[in-house]
Amino acid sequence: MAKSFRVIDTGIRDGRRQIAFDQALIDAHQSGRIPDTIRFLRFPRTVLIGRHQALSREIKLAHCREHGIGVVRRITGGGALYFDEGQLGWELVFHRATLGITALGDLARGICEGAALGLAKLGVAAKFRPRNDIEVDGRKISGTGGFFDGDTLFYQGTVLIDMNPADMLAALNVPNAKAIQRPLDAAAQRVVTLKELLGVAPPIETIQRMLLAGFAERLGIEPVQGAITAEEESLAARHYDDEIGTDAFVAEIDDPGAGAGVRVGTRSSPGGTITAYVRCEGPREERIREVLITGDFFVTPPRTVYDLEAALRGVAVGEAGQAIEQFFTGAKIGLITVTPTDMRMAVEAALAADPQGSIGKA
Repeated sequence: MAKSFRVIDTGIRDGRRQIAFDQALIDAHQSGRIPDTIRFLRFPRTVLIGRHQALSREIKLAHCREHGIGVVRRITGGGALYFDEGQLGWELVFHRATLGITALGDLARGICEGAALGLAKLGVAAKFRPRNDIEVDGRKISGTGGFFDGDTLFYQGTVLIDMNPADMLAALNVPNAKAIQRPLDAAAQRVVTLKELLGVAPPIETIQRMLLAGFAERLGIEPVQGAITAEEESLAARHYDDEIGTDAFVAEIDDPGAGAGVRVGTRSSPGGTITAYVRCEGPREERIREVLITGDFFVTPPRTVYDLEAALRGVAVGEAGQAIEQFFTGAKIGLITVTPTDMRMAVEAALAADPQGSIGKA
């Protein structure tokens, strides 16, 4: 018998409230108070940065403030994104045992193939591209990502219905834009929208119905229209008020390179870019005073990064690499898209750099 999934739609809401609802879904599902669920959501004009990213380095804050673009920090990792009403978000929240598949990679493939199948039902040649993208003829129409929190899987994605690449470039500090002769054309070629492919943007309800059909067919589930509970709304409001909706949470990591004595190192890999900011102490700066690790990588639980930063305080500079390797040997990690060696190389590159000088690269 097909497993039933409740389907809800939180519509267009303030970006921070949408992210607070993410955490409410996870909490309520973990405690058994809601069933396995598919949620649809949309945003007004909003930029969302990943959990471990540095705000000022990723977003053109002055432009966002001037043009009323919301600024939000996600509870998940990954890179900075621009959203508006021309994009549809979708999420699945369900128990690890629901589909009889326990490996995150296999679940991600199944979910992405389901979404691609749904988009194909609209008449586009959508295909899953590992690790977590959905493309049409090599151009991205959907990005996805997810993680386990205990036995609850939280997996989310987007569908580009209609978008102006100029809006994205105006709001985000796109890393390679300076190196591209015509960055707007390049950005437009990397992504594709349903409107471009079909000549017209399909109704939101039609896209949702096709996605649900794709998930049902590929995952063997039965989507059933449901209702948002009062408890979910209450939990979301609490997360918004206590943390996710606050400016302090959004700016928790802002401009870590500012100030005296900061050493910076970066390491790029297929799983993301890591930037480490290090201050040292002692007569010869022989010990680590503090470390901040940022980037567009995914790691769960998110506290892994904070625990690593704490573990490096007071460590001798020459022993930092060994300390990182030892930390990961004992850490309980649900998902990490970069390797412990990548983390080590980023920190060691920072330690080898001059304070407030050039950025060390590994």
